[in-house]
Amino acid sequence: MLILGIDTSGKSGGITLAEGDDRCFRALESSPIAGGTFSAQLVPGVASLLATHGFTATDLEGFAVASGPGSFTGLRVGLSAVKGLAEVLGRPIATVSLLEAMAIASGKTGRVAAALDAGRAEIFFGLYEVSSGGARMIQESLLSQVEFVERLQLHLHSGNADLAATVRCEDSLVAVASAAGVTSPVAAVKKPDSEMIARIGLRKLLAGETVSVEALDANYIRRSDAEIFAKAKP
Repeated sequence: MLILGIDTSGKSGGITLAEGDDRCFRALESSPIAGGTFSAQLVPGVASLLATHGFTATDLEGFAVASGPGSFTGLRVGLSAVKGLAEVLGRPIATVSLLEAMAIASGKTGRVAAALDAGRAEIFFGLYEVSSGGARMIQESLLSQVEFVERLQLHLHSGNADLAATVRCEDSLVAVASAAGVTSPVAAVKKPDSEMIARIGLRKLLAGETVSVEALDANYIRRSDAEIFAKAKP
């Protein structure tokens, strides 16, 4: 199965052309996209990757896309591109949460917590049940630093000591937990990239875990500033 993995969730992103089946995965090539150029570079980048490997868009059999959490503008660009391509080509779409990808990247099985710095002294927090077949989401939420520490304490210092690991990308999150006296099994993982999105997405596509073009949407977790300010008006 020939697929395209796309990640435009952060300050920088990328696209990965990959192929595989239920036994193996092979990334043919990954191409980075600089932040601020997603809308201008994404589609030309896809065309260039395909041409380099002797393919055309019609050879693609599916799409895997990072659905968030992350940049509002970046996610919209990536998801809009996938919507357009998938609708024209009639191909399936698999979405991958960055928190889900982090939990899988921990290499642990069981209940895994993933934490991603959300800025504004807030944290994107995800709780997943990870197995050899992937990760099942239990919860994703936006927490304050205090709430993040409380959540870890709930699982690690009570009768619910059920976390196999807590994974994070930023050292700042470890500092927050350590300052509060929380000692947990912490694994540092690299921020998921388009290759990781393609790898997880391939498994979902093969398993039929897909979304329609109409249902495809971003997993922002946090509301946009426009929504927050609009709600605050009398």
